[in-house]
Amino acid sequence: MAGGLAALLDDVAAMAKMAAASADDVAAASARTSAKAVGVVVDDAAVTPQYVRGLEPTRELPIIWRIARGSLVNKLLIILPIALLLSWLAPWALTPILMLGGAFLCFEGAEKIWELVHPHGHRDENASAGDSVDAPSAERGADAEDTVVKGAVRTDLILSAEIMVISLNTVADQPFLMRTAVLIVVGIGLTALVYGAVGILVKMDDMGLAMSRRDSPASQRVGRGLVTAMPHVMTVISYVGMAAMLWVGGHIILEGTHELGAAVPYAWVHHLEEHLGHIPGIGGAVGWLGATLCSMVLGLVVGAVVLLVVRAVARLRGSRRTTA
Repeated sequence: MAGGLAALLDDVAAMAKMAAASADDVAAASARTSAKAVGVVVDDAAVTPQYVRGLEPTRELPIIWRIARGSLVNKLLIILPIALLLSWLAPWALTPILMLGGAFLCFEGAEKIWELVHPHGHRDENASAGDSVDAPSAERGADAEDTVVKGAVRTDLILSAEIMVISLNTVADQPFLMRTAVLIVVGIGLTALVYGAVGILVKMDDMGLAMSRRDSPASQRVGRGLVTAMPHVMTVISYVGMAAMLWVGGHIILEGTHELGAAVPYAWVHHLEEHLGHIPGIGGAVGWLGATLCSMVLGLVVGAVVLLVVRAVARLRGSRRTTA
């Protein structure tokens, strides 16, 4: 009896070790896939505060919470089953789909640069998905919040699809259960990260305003500094998001062309990275920076081409409406 109990305990201990090892594998894979999706994550964090612009401060966090719940539904109940089914039935389609998502990121980055160069230009109907719902946040009335949330969740569907496909492509060679676990962890973790950070960002100016009204001179200085700094912080985040979109989008396209059998431009960039890597002391950092800049340039070129096509189609549709 004692021997049987000892054997049972040994089996339980072995199963616990296997579970712990699997959890470590899932955590490591989730960290790798999350890093791959950094461009979309930064873009999401930069775009989301625009949805609560002009609304009552007391409603900002509830609205962000509603958007976060919609984002989880997008990732776990809509995109996850489709992505897993696709990886099972048509794994060959992942690279082309990922490249389309990369082209969309490049388009958004190029469009943001165009808006910086021409800030007073007319925005057409095919504006980037991340900026298309600025207007509803200024609406007033009983349905204003629902309008904001629905628009934000629709936009999040595109960004979440990019995150999940990027993540799936990173672990496409793993067993089905591992892929499922990683995508669930990435979906929940990145949603919590993005919308938690957004919640902090949108309330920082309120915190600064409250501190500026305290009796302590130090608190007043810090509070005024926060109120003054937050617009600049949001501007910096938008610039970082723009650069990240071009970098990640260009890198996705660069690797996609290589996986589809094209020797260039991947070979050129890889050769440059290796050449810069031989610089003593700083070779690794310089090589990575060179490859990153190449990805950004490629992303800008692809994004500019897509932007030209989108605007040409929009003008053509507009001229047809006018003649009709």
